[in-house]
Amino acid sequence: MKNILIEGKRLRLRKADESDLKYILNLEYAPENLKFIVPFDEKFHTEIIKSDNSEKMDVIIEEISTGNRAGYFMLQSLDSHEVEWTHVIVEKKGLGYGKESFKLLMKWCFEVKKFHRGWLDCKDYNEVAIKLYESSGMVREGLLRDTLLTNGIYENLIVFGILDKEYFQLNK
Repeated sequence: MKNILIEGKRLRLRKADESDLKYILNLEYAPENLKFIVPFDEKFHTEIIKSDNSEKMDVIIEEISTGNRAGYFMLQSLDSHEVEWTHVIVEKKGLGYGKESFKLLMKWCFEVKKFHRGWLDCKDYNEVAIKLYESSGMVREGLLRDTLLTNGIYENLIVFGILDKEYFQLNK
């Protein structure tokens, strides 16, 4: 399979291609996901997919046994010493895919790409995501109060981060 970044026991992460565009947009705009993210449009994702991925990358979570897509990540700041993880969306919920795919993502970022730091932000009421990030070793670095205006309501974002040395300490 082309563009595979990393494989685990059940899942693999691969670079998205143009055939994944509709899937990514459907995930972003699904009502159960939309309340937790700020979606991007087709033009934005098309530009990422067609780019050299030196700055941004859309990543597909895929089941190894079936080849079916199971979710999606977007990575930003790939041209830096730190990487931002955004749009952590798992379609197939309740199977442990979030935890497994996030561990694979961190492994690829720290062990393969040698990033110094990974970070993301998360709406402060997204309890499932908060549990995932904390159980993965991420640290709450801050709270951005009333920073995101959604449907006329200001929302808080929690900033989570993990350093390479923290990742390696947890995974030795």
